[in-house]
Amino acid sequence: MPEAVATRSAALALRDERRLMRQGYEFLDEKRMLLASEMLRGLSQHEDLSAQLVQAMGAAQAALRRAIQRHGIEGLQAYPPPATPADAPRTARSLFLGVPLLTAGFEAPTRAEPPAVDASPEAQACRQRFVALLALLAPLAALSNNLERLALEYRRTERRARALENVLLPEIDHALAAIEDQLELADQEEALRIRMAGRRR
Repeated sequence: MPEAVATRSAALALRDERRLMRQGYEFLDEKRMLLASEMLRGLSQHEDLSAQLVQAMGAAQAALRRAIQRHGIEGLQAYPPPATPADAPRTARSLFLGVPLLTAGFEAPTRAEPPAVDASPEAQACRQRFVALLALLAPLAALSNNLERLALEYRRTERRARALENVLLPEIDHALAAIEDQLELADQEEALRIRMAGRRR
């Protein structure tokens, strides 16, 4: 920061600038806390969904094993796929402190599934288990993306807050202290001149 001229107006301008910077730092600090809180909430949801996904994958593997035992690989490959919605997954966008967030969901199919030539409860259960995986994978993918975006914004906010706290505010404090010292010295010199002039009279 360039040295300011030691005037009272310069000191007032620096005080105003310091006040605005402190307000900016307080805002960034509050934003940091809100972002961290939202990330913790998202991580908790991510852990819950991940645990559910592990269980659902285990159930899907067991259903796949039973369907293969019933139909064989070739027969199961010929089994018609599930009737998934054309617009799946459905997504919605929102903003959190300027950070774009995404939610995604996979609704159960509403149209009828294509008929199978060799239908069986095992193949039907296998199909339903793998459709259930989509209901977990869609929100989990959106949540992972949200956490990346929140973490990026947190790092940006952290850098700005640290720059204010550790660089800009100390520079202004130092410049303001130097100006106030010079003004105090000038006041003392002026008072001394007035006393000396009074003695001469």
